[in-house]
Amino acid sequence: MRVRRVTMREIQMSLVTRFETSFGSISERHIVLLEAEVDGTTGWGEVVAGETPFYSPETIRTAWHILRDFIWPALKGKEFGSASDVWCLLARIRGHNMAKAGLEAAVWDAEARCKGLPLWKLIGGAREEIPCGVSIGIKPTRDELAGAVQRALSAGYQRIKIKIKPGWDVEPVRRLREQFPRIRLMVDANSAYRMQDWPLLKQLEAFYLMMIEQPLGWDDLYGHAELQRKLETPICLDECIHTEEQALAAIELGACRILNIKLGRVGGYRVARRIHDLCEQRGIPVWCGGMLESGIGRAHNIGLSTLPNFSLPGDVSASRRYWDEDIIEPEVEVTPQGTIRVPTGPGIGFAPRLERIEQLTVRKEILE
Repeated sequence: MRVRRVTMREIQMSLVTRFETSFGSISERHIVLLEAEVDGTTGWGEVVAGETPFYSPETIRTAWHILRDFIWPALKGKEFGSASDVWCLLARIRGHNMAKAGLEAAVWDAEARCKGLPLWKLIGGAREEIPCGVSIGIKPTRDELAGAVQRALSAGYQRIKIKIKPGWDVEPVRRLREQFPRIRLMVDANSAYRMQDWPLLKQLEAFYLMMIEQPLGWDDLYGHAELQRKLETPICLDECIHTEEQALAAIELGACRILNIKLGRVGGYRVARRIHDLCEQRGIPVWCGGMLESGIGRAHNIGLSTLPNFSLPGDVSASRRYWDEDIIEPEVEVTPQGTIRVPTGPGIGFAPRLERIEQLTVRKEILE
């Protein structure tokens, strides 16, 4: 196999509603799409880096630079046996996992299309239908939050996640538990708290949450281990885990009981599968987090979620939850039972809408 050409596009898409977390709010997404030609077959990937370095050190601008000036030179003219080998060719480049993952995913898509296989089967997936949860941002009032949760439940979603931050935590959760006593509920802090806040986080245990996601610092494994010893509710790690080694350290330290695996955050399918396998061996359930992806990234999340240890509903929601009009066809839909049926066509199983993608493109560069 050889990557003959890569087309980089930055597209601009407006969200259906503003999405707020502990580190800010967003109404519009700038997304880097990658179209890779591999031995005459085209595959698609998405760089999930944000516009700001608040969730991750990476941004769409750093990703563009690294892809053009380092990742492409590392791949250009290289022969390799399978998409799994792309990670090894990029090993000299430290970090920049989201940039690496975007191109690696495109090569996986191309390989699966070339072989006439659904991507999820090529990576070893085992599910033909995946359970879906939903992530709900911080709202101006508790009434608005409850309304958003009711709409998500009416749409069939099996698990509700709400974003929290200091000043928006115990009372919103209390309100939801009073109004919806039986729902599967979790919270996500996106590193908004510090160890001295542990008594406040302890109060959340009164509301029997599935998990508390990433309460402490984005690189603080030790602090999470100390906090987990104080809590009965499982801690789930997200931002802390970028490598298989960090996942192993988190498990050995007792820093979490659940892991969120995001394709972009860990650098692509090769590492994601290794972390998945490690967690499966250690009895740690995993689920797939979301990054406000377009349909391309959403399609890859569906494929990843078919691996057997993705046993908890992920943040893989319907296209229409985020976009008035997506860039793939068919758009991703969620059944009334809160599941997504995994596509059976080759590659990611969805067709990029080239005309719409070109309409949304604000920057484009071809590497060959």
